[in-house]
Amino acid sequence: MAQTILSYKQPLSISYTIAESASKNAEPLVILHGWGATKRLMEQSFKDTFADFTHYYIDLPGFGNSQIPPFALCTQDYAEIVRLFLESLSLQAHNCTILGHSFGGKVATLLNPKELILLSSAGIPTQKSLKTRSKIALTKFLNRFIPSASTALKTLLRSKDAQGMNEIMYQTFKNVVDEDFSDIFRSFKKPCWIFWGRDDHATPLSSGETIHRLIENSQFFALGGDHFFFLKNAKNIEALYNETKSK
Repeated sequence: MAQTILSYKQPLSISYTIAESASKNAEPLVILHGWGATKRLMEQSFKDTFADFTHYYIDLPGFGNSQIPPFALCTQDYAEIVRLFLESLSLQAHNCTILGHSFGGKVATLLNPKELILLSSAGIPTQKSLKTRSKIALTKFLNRFIPSASTALKTLLRSKDAQGMNEIMYQTFKNVVDEDFSDIFRSFKKPCWIFWGRDDHATPLSSGETIHRLIENSQFFALGGDHFFFLKNAKNIEALYNETKSK
């Protein structure tokens, strides 16, 4: 594990790991985790796969051992930070293969890599449950009419993905959670492999099918499992990528 300091409006410490390939002609594979996860999860999943690539695992700002940003970010900020990180290693995002899970999939797409691998990517809004819609309505009511309501009560109303966050990361979460990336997916013209868990309830299978329709040069694969289906399917993902790339 290593740390580097980037200058993005203010200094920002980023934690990363590089796993070198034994291949002399290894190309870079950048691997981005989802919201609330860390590079460690992605390392555990993919360390024994994609042997022809040098792996670059990154803790996105606010997660793992990377610094909590000094101000709230949006997805475009995250993409720019990753771009700067790669440049610090003399890499260009558009010359890399980038793999992104969930929120990391949105960041990966914005980087416009030469090859894109999406794992249950976020970016297609879905209808929220009645319970979630009720929480949102109650929070808005408290903010408007009872601003003095205790912080504890408002914290209880947060979604599971937002529990335990400090205020900067909570504002960041609100910035990124409901984005519609349809136009961004549609504009991506390079090769793309899309993998999804059939039992994913966080980003449903229908979202993956939508992204597949939007990205013209894409291939779609539904595998067994939920939102973290890749934990048991990394070898399958590698095999399908290699098999279809060679055609």
